[in-house]
Amino acid sequence: MTDLRLNPIYAEMPVTVFEHMSGLARSLGAINLGQGFPDTPPPAALTTAAMRAMETRSQQYPPSMGVPELRDAVAGFYARTQGLALAREQIVVTSGATEAIAAAILAVVGAGDEVLLFSPAYDAYAPLVRRAGGVPVFVPLSPPGWHYDEAAIRAAISPRTRALILNDPLNPTGSVASGEELALLARIACEHDLVAICDEVWEAVRFDGRAHQSLLAEPGMAQRTIKIGSAGKIFGATGWKVGWMVGDAALAAVLGKAHQFLTFTTPPMLQWAAAEGLADPAITGALHAEWSASRAVLIEGLKRAGFAVLASKATWFACIDLPASGIALDDRTFSERAVREAGVASIPLSALWEGEGGPTTIVRLCHCKPPAMLEDAIARLSRWRESL
Repeated sequence: MTDLRLNPIYAEMPVTVFEHMSGLARSLGAINLGQGFPDTPPPAALTTAAMRAMETRSQQYPPSMGVPELRDAVAGFYARTQGLALAREQIVVTSGATEAIAAAILAVVGAGDEVLLFSPAYDAYAPLVRRAGGVPVFVPLSPPGWHYDEAAIRAAISPRTRALILNDPLNPTGSVASGEELALLARIACEHDLVAICDEVWEAVRFDGRAHQSLLAEPGMAQRTIKIGSAGKIFGATGWKVGWMVGDAALAAVLGKAHQFLTFTTPPMLQWAAAEGLADPAITGALHAEWSASRAVLIEGLKRAGFAVLASKATWFACIDLPASGIALDDRTFSERAVREAGVASIPLSALWEGEGGPTTIVRLCHCKPPAMLEDAIARLSRWRESL
């Protein structure tokens, strides 16, 4: 084969840990608690709305910025749930949140710009920053609290720092930034003229009893924040790949230009269905109740079985501390062996960490699954641990 000159960022990149573990789960017939997705279909009302839109409305290119109904519904959803006053012109619909992240990075980051990332981090951030010509600079967060440390953040900033990427609630830890931490990040962004790219896809999947707070709402942040949301996470419909970016109207216009040369647009029938779903609080309320119950099944079941579960306030995930659970394996070895020997797939947290010094003894499990499946997984892991 000819020695093609392919971009080394992608040519040298391994398959993502999510695809790797899900692939093993499929091939081995294991229970997949690794990649985050529900095993049940999305709410029937959404499926009905999508089918109705497919039958009665256009299936051709919708506007690149998104159908007006969904942009208005996003604004209405955030007004109702987070007290944000937004207009249609501030919202750009994307083909999922990962595309939104890519568009935001391409719109903001130039050659040589440094971007602050907080470890552990969703694994798309750093490659996208590098592909835009930027340099990711990692600020480590420490278990079990995963708090944002002012001294560490300020030490990472240089004259070349252009932006920060904040994932709150945080995947993979399930932790949530406090009001004081959000105020700190806002002050730093304003002082250093940084753009904040806020991956807030888990904003509706919180179990700490506190309404989601966006960095967008902090003083001085309205013109420098890109807020990213996901219908896939709000409705448990990950395959729909409907997301959006929110920002100041002038900023949104530039974000739209980046988006138009990525996916250009998103299937209109899914947009219309998502708009209907966002307008109905009963849908999100029922899902939250379902996920609260499945979360309790996993966390309480793991604790009864003697596993040490770290505190988790949000997301579909819970993490276990391996040494505290009596398991003398690092997280990668645990995940590779557990999927083969116990029949349960997980995610090693170290796979979402770049550089030295990261935790290597924490694994992530997904709880948005049927209770019987979760109970089976707990039993399998417990029996396997006894055999180690």
